[in-house]
Amino acid sequence: MSEQQTTLGITGMTCAACSARIEKRLNKMPTVNAQVNLATEKANVHYDKSETDLANVTEIIQKLGYDVLTETLELNVFGMTCAACSGRIEKVLNRMPSIKEATVNLATEQATVTYYSYATDEAQIIDRIRQLGYDAEPKADNQEKMSHKAEELKHKRTKLIISTILTLPLLLTMVVHLFGMHLPDLLMNPLFQFVLASIVQFGIGGQFYVGAYKSLRSGAANMDVLVSLGTSAAYLYSVYETVRWLTGVETSPNLYYETSAVLITLILFGKYLETKAKSNTTQALGSLLDLQAKEARVIRNDATEMVPVSQVNVGDHILIKPGEKIPVDGQIIEGQTTIDESMLTGESLPVEKGNADQVIGATINQHGSITVQATQVGKDTTLSGIVKVVEAAQGSKAPIQRIADHISNYFVPIVVGLALLTFLIWLLFVDRGAFEPALDAGISVLVIACPCALGLATPTSIMVGTGQAAEHGILFKGGEFIETAGKVDTVVLDKTGTLTHGKPEVTDYDSSKALLRLIASVEYYSEHPLANAIVNYAEAQNISRTKVDDFNVLPGLGIQAAVEGHEVLIGNRQLLTQYDVNFSDAETQLQQLEADGKTGMLIAVDHQYQATLAVADTIKSSAKATIDTLHQHHLNVIMLTGDNARTGEAIAQQLGIDHVIAHVLPDQKAAEIQQLQQQGDRVAMVGDGINDAPALVQADIGIAIGTGSDIAIEAADITILGSDLTLLAKALTASKKTIRNIHQNLGWALGYNVAGIPIAAFGLLAPWVAGAAMAFSSVSVVANALRLKRMKL
Repeated sequence: MSEQQTTLGITGMTCAACSARIEKRLNKMPTVNAQVNLATEKANVHYDKSETDLANVTEIIQKLGYDVLTETLELNVFGMTCAACSGRIEKVLNRMPSIKEATVNLATEQATVTYYSYATDEAQIIDRIRQLGYDAEPKADNQEKMSHKAEELKHKRTKLIISTILTLPLLLTMVVHLFGMHLPDLLMNPLFQFVLASIVQFGIGGQFYVGAYKSLRSGAANMDVLVSLGTSAAYLYSVYETVRWLTGVETSPNLYYETSAVLITLILFGKYLETKAKSNTTQALGSLLDLQAKEARVIRNDATEMVPVSQVNVGDHILIKPGEKIPVDGQIIEGQTTIDESMLTGESLPVEKGNADQVIGATINQHGSITVQATQVGKDTTLSGIVKVVEAAQGSKAPIQRIADHISNYFVPIVVGLALLTFLIWLLFVDRGAFEPALDAGISVLVIACPCALGLATPTSIMVGTGQAAEHGILFKGGEFIETAGKVDTVVLDKTGTLTHGKPEVTDYDSSKALLRLIASVEYYSEHPLANAIVNYAEAQNISRTKVDDFNVLPGLGIQAAVEGHEVLIGNRQLLTQYDVNFSDAETQLQQLEADGKTGMLIAVDHQYQATLAVADTIKSSAKATIDTLHQHHLNVIMLTGDNARTGEAIAQQLGIDHVIAHVLPDQKAAEIQQLQQQGDRVAMVGDGINDAPALVQADIGIAIGTGSDIAIEAADITILGSDLTLLAKALTASKKTIRNIHQNLGWALGYNVAGIPIAAFGLLAPWVAGAAMAFSSVSVVANALRLKRMKL
């Protein structure tokens, strides 16, 4: 008996019934003894390895509706040449029981692996990738990655130059065949051509043989297989003709050395351009990283010293002078200044900051010197969070990519079969017995096929599109959300804090200061935004507060409290009706306030109506233009509010909103979104990302309006930095344009192969022309994706 013990982290448990259910079910498994702790959210499992394994245990937990805690590993992957490579790695990793999900991105050359840490580790995952013939290492920081990319580009450029120099003499022989020109005898000598072609074939082009061997050894076929087969056919036939020439059997050999060499050189040229173009797709991420300050002036032992920002610790005191970037997130402990936060919020006006105010790393201190205590450093800063979201989006896959992935799995074997079939048809039927035309046609089919274009079609567009959106202050959480956002037909906007500034003010009150004193005392204990407006209104009139003996919040209704022996009610019609208070005298005034878009609150003391107080939240200047733009996109616009219908309709009329859903309690918002979805609507919910979290999750797309320091990344699929509502329309525009670009890329990649392979099979393309077309097909896809860098939002 091989007894094993492990501890599993379990997610999704909410009460003792959950932990008991899991424990009971696990203990029913043969040779398993489990104890599940709700407080620690862990399961201690003893089991017999010969009878069961942890994959079975995990499966049982998941079937019960819970999950086992996972870890995420991000890897840089080396050696991939086409979509077949990334597809093969992804497929093999996802077959491992210890891996929950693996995604491999050809464009970024990265893999994101979610795995069960109890069953495997980073070394085993990397080793599995290496067994497939590739290499991997934990993701380096961006500076190291840029350095590696630069070195890779330099290496490819060197190989290309050498290959070009060796290929040019062979290319000249092609000119002789085409135009009958005379060249020196040395260039026409088969042995001289053999030497040059051999260096190109096995020295420069050896990488294709290595890649093909590794791919075939792992049970798959990639682009390297096509290149190796095509160039080898031309090269080996030329060697055969050279031997016949040396033995005197053939006096005028038919040589194809230039074909194999030119093909390899053109493919290297295409790969070089592709790598160079792909490096441009990450410029947006580099721009974000450049925002970060490189050094900080830290106060230590009563002296200041400049240190790299990576050496700043939480709690350090940092002196920041006018004109300098704030190096990390922190809190001002001394001094006053104005700070330019436009890089995060989009607000052009500087923000005044003083003692105890929060500051954000990478923003600019404009005027006064301040001392800041670091609260978030390194990967925990706001800017690092933004970079992380952009990286995650660029490394993710959109659902549309499944088409290309599925095709790539079968692409190379089908092309090899078509090339062989083409060769036989030409040899046996088209030009019976003529080997050279059949060889040309077969090679052309092999080398014109391009799985790379299919693999790059989606991720390059995602990389550029999400990067450009990020530069405008729009953060997509993943590639799938870009695709989904482009399909929405209904936009639901929360009123407070989204359409309005979320900072209401008292606009109407016509009763006594004594009553206002009671009202302000009660509202002081409320966290509702309207309460702050009332408290501020009373303070502006120098009205003091009194002690509140009892305080109760009635969600969706208002407040009930006891003050100085009086029962005070502050709220809507439903509240006073529930307490049998007659407020008929206030109905006309209340309706007029609501018609003006104001929120009227009824006040009763000891079950007697006393007064009406009105509060209004000003509408954002960008709201009307945003809704007009949404209508231009043929989107249905709905406002969701807890206010009454009259107030909601008044604001909707000002803004041109199509429909209002009023009297919605906080816990009912998600249900309203679900009801719209049941009607067939594809819904985007726009809110503050905290109060509206359930609705944001329920919607097809959740969009959070943030202020930079409160990004609400976890709740939403898209986050808009700052309060500028026009970014909402820009986010949907970015989605539509990115998806359109992906469709163009896929259309080109599929159309190129569908059209190019038959043209090559009919013998209408020389092999070197087919090779050039293949080389530039990938470049064209990347170049088209780069057009998104100029998209207007």
